[in-house]
Amino acid sequence: MIRVLEKHVADKIAAGEVVERPLSVVKELVENAVDAGASSITIEIKNGGKSYIRVTDNGSGIHQDEVLLAFMRHATSKIATDADLLEIHTLGFRGEALASIAAVSRVELLTKQAASKLGKRVSIAGGTILENIETGCPDGTTIVVTNLFFNTPARLKFLKSDKAESSVIIDFLSQMTLAYPEIRIRFINNGNILFATNGKGDVHNNILTVYSREIADSLIPVHFVQEEISVSGYISSPSVSNTTRRNQIFFVNGRIVNSRVIEKGVSDAYSDRLFAGRHPSAFLFLEIAPNKLDVNIHPNKKEVKFDNNALVTAVVKSAVTEALTTKEAIPQVKEKNIFRMKENSDYYAMPLSKQESQEVFFNKESVEAEKNTERETVQEVKAAAPQLDIKSLLSTMRAEEIKKEEKKAAVQQFEKTEKGAAPAIFASIKTPAVKPFDFSELCVIGSVFSTYILLSDTESLYLIDQHAAHERVFFEKLLAEYEQEEKVKQPILIPLILNLPYGVKENAGESLKQLETFGFEIEEFGPKTYAVKAIPMFMSLSEAEDFLHYFTENVSDDSMIYDQNKLEKLMMSACKAAVKGGDLLQREEIEALLAELSSCKNPFSCPHGRPTFLRMKKYEIEKMFKRV
Repeated sequence: MIRVLEKHVADKIAAGEVVERPLSVVKELVENAVDAGASSITIEIKNGGKSYIRVTDNGSGIHQDEVLLAFMRHATSKIATDADLLEIHTLGFRGEALASIAAVSRVELLTKQAASKLGKRVSIAGGTILENIETGCPDGTTIVVTNLFFNTPARLKFLKSDKAESSVIIDFLSQMTLAYPEIRIRFINNGNILFATNGKGDVHNNILTVYSREIADSLIPVHFVQEEISVSGYISSPSVSNTTRRNQIFFVNGRIVNSRVIEKGVSDAYSDRLFAGRHPSAFLFLEIAPNKLDVNIHPNKKEVKFDNNALVTAVVKSAVTEALTTKEAIPQVKEKNIFRMKENSDYYAMPLSKQESQEVFFNKESVEAEKNTERETVQEVKAAAPQLDIKSLLSTMRAEEIKKEEKKAAVQQFEKTEKGAAPAIFASIKTPAVKPFDFSELCVIGSVFSTYILLSDTESLYLIDQHAAHERVFFEKLLAEYEQEEKVKQPILIPLILNLPYGVKENAGESLKQLETFGFEIEEFGPKTYAVKAIPMFMSLSEAEDFLHYFTENVSDDSMIYDQNKLEKLMMSACKAAVKGGDLLQREEIEALLAELSSCKNPFSCPHGRPTFLRMKKYEIEKMFKRV
């Protein structure tokens, strides 16, 4: 028998698609606050959001006559026709969130628009309206959600522990602080203020506040526009990597997304800069015309679909690669400062205003918790003060002030030079302009241990691993030979003879012929022998011989040579066998190596991901000598 389900049953089923766990509620409510134009948002949860969620904002609020309408399914102010789906500029648009949340929890809403004298208070439990009255309240909206899934115990049973549910909420809100640095976001967990941002639009400061100084200090700014796609944000230096992609966070038009397309662009850019299994940090913001993507392919809008995946991947790769050519990408040698104070946030420098005190009227204990936390933290800092080395502390503080001033000046200069250079949709995230590393500024000092080249400029000392550098040069020359149509060869007077075991020759025959794509000239010379009559112009005879031996020993089958990824890995390993070892280079040879390295696409790491450069700032050297 086919029957039409009752409304409360249908609502619970529909809510299952939108409200999977407490995170779903927080996400929908915070995104609504952003869409409402809020400049301040406070989020509070208890027990991982299972028992209590509060989101307070100072946005536009809801008109009194439309409050109940907002809880109806598919009621929204953000789109009107199907054509609007092609030009979505808001985070929400389906009109399902409030209806779904109210169907599986107890909800209290208080809202007021600036033009109204009174606001509206509404209470709903399991989709049933319990209260709908006028009341006095601040401008904006506060929604309190309690007893999530009280009427769907099966769903409640499958929630994870309080800490696990809190963790995913913290991750989401941390990401929102980066997507909307101009919004002051404060998060309270079980009565404790976990973090609060200042809403001054500084993404880098928010990374420092919400994540850590270690992550923030390793970041390189990204700013790139191509094919009407803007990519901005921060990536980590190749010297700082992780075993997971946890710190790879992507935003598209202000929306947090999971995207294999963007992820591939990042991975491709770092492919020869990191060892296998290591991943960079990346906080990337993409701005693209709304009609060039579809945000309506996932129930929770976690994914987007691009019109041209290959283009997006290529642009992201170009953006990251450009940033990795800057001085900031060179690994730095630093002295760890044991006196450095842990920076948490700017919250304790920001007293509560009258309106902010009213934000928490639904839970007065929250105000006391915030004040107690503030008092305790101030007391802890005061108690710790006598134990600090004041001289070192003042020196560190001054250094941080200089860094902030330099960064502020760089941002102002960037905004001045870039103003009007890109469409309005590209103006969301401001990062300093990218300046490629200038090899011409380096002064050669000499070399040590027949391995490391010493150089300097006006502010830093550099160490170059000459073997890793030569390996990079060798690999890129080999790759260039492979890619260009006309091969530049040098005939050799006495051919090189390659004697292979029968088993190897059987497998490697066709692959060896493909070595001609690198500039070799090879002919079969006997049952298990090949004669090499020409080698690439840039190789020495010994390098060519080492390369060929490694290549023939590691080619496993005919198909391997045709797989671009496998081929490049084989080339990388073969290059390692051909690199110089233990040579004392003369100044002319050092300068020639630098000139070749400067023309490489990636001069800062060998093909295997080891750094070719190390950088030590003058300030770090002075710290080690206790001069600052």
